[in-house]
Amino acid sequence: MWAALGFFRVLSLLPWRIQCALATALGWLAFYLIPIRRQVVLVNLRLCFPGKTEAERRRLARAHYRSLVLGGFESCLAWWATARRFPPHELVGLEHLTAARAGGRGVILLTAHFTTMELYACLLNEHVRYDVVYREPNNAVLAWEMRRQFERGLAGAIHFDDLRGIVRALKAGHVVWYVPDQARRLKHSILLPFFGEPALTSTATPRFAAMSGAAVVPYFGRRRPDGSYLLTLLPALDNFPSGNAEADALRVNRLIEEQILLAPEQYFWVHKRFKARGPGLPEVYATG
Repeated sequence: MWAALGFFRVLSLLPWRIQCALATALGWLAFYLIPIRRQVVLVNLRLCFPGKTEAERRRLARAHYRSLVLGGFESCLAWWATARRFPPHELVGLEHLTAARAGGRGVILLTAHFTTMELYACLLNEHVRYDVVYREPNNAVLAWEMRRQFERGLAGAIHFDDLRGIVRALKAGHVVWYVPDQARRLKHSILLPFFGEPALTSTATPRFAAMSGAAVVPYFGRRRPDGSYLLTLLPALDNFPSGNAEADALRVNRLIEEQILLAPEQYFWVHKRFKARGPGLPEVYATG
């Protein structure tokens, strides 16, 4: 892993247009050489886009693998590059975050697992200081580098198991980056539709908002066809929390679905989003 980090760090010194070209080649290789995760991606796309043909889903899967590799290069930029080397980008909607923070109110900065996430997190940090809720990767080297980057660049880092720490930061008026779309079997997780399929869904977002009085401001970023990036802060969710945690969590799912449809290849399809489907439903990842 140290060697892999070093390799990517060297590649990150190349001009961005060359990195984009490399992502196309490496993504194509990864798609054909890593069959296990390829099967996961194809299953996810089959469930979420049943109206597409198998050929269309495979094209989308190949585009996703390129997006994954490009996301790796973007992470290198976010971790190690200076701001002058960032690709062109446009941030819209900053006024929504400013309005949500009025009076010292805390803000849950709601987003999802897109391959662009590391870069658009870094770019927002140029404008707003925030805390991040994080889960350490299983690999110790990656975990060490992640913690080092958090300490260097962010206002604070809160482990996802530290529920009191999250609420405490929000009550103190902090902006807290939160990514709820990879739920585990926990007390506050339930099965809700995601693209019409039952998926384990966290109800923590409305609960954090209710316990802290924080506003919930969605933030997403995506690559444009011309190679630039559009970063969008949406207005704070109104009537949230509503008092119905299940309805609020379903609303978050719908919001994420809308963002996925804007650039479907950029979502993190290698995750087994439908691993838990409820009694009586078959295991969809049985072959991968």
